Amino acid sequence: MAVLGYCLGRVAPFYNLALVVVVVILFIRLFLLNPKKVYLKPWKLLFAALLVYIGEQTITIVEQAGVIDVSALWFPVLEMAIISLFIYLLLLQREYVRK
Repeated sequence: MAVLGYCLGRVAPFYNLALVVVVVILFIRLFLLNPKKVYLKPWKLLFAALLVYIGEQTITIVEQAGVIDVSALWFPVLEMAIISLFIYLLLLQREYVRK
């Protein structure tokens, strides 16, 4: 059973990135909508958070391959950036709904 967990841990970044491709396509379709009818600023911040996530997963894959050695500090910093973007976009959306 431990081997299954190890294998899933090694493959997880690859299928995460494969699923993110679908999300990126949906974001592109969203951004092609008429900007006068849709409030897109929170969605752009969510897309920025997604790009940070893609960078984090890419760093994980490259580090697992042994190409680079990344400091343990990078991943918490990237996750804090994602969380900060989420909080900011939620605050923006709340202000938009209140108006």
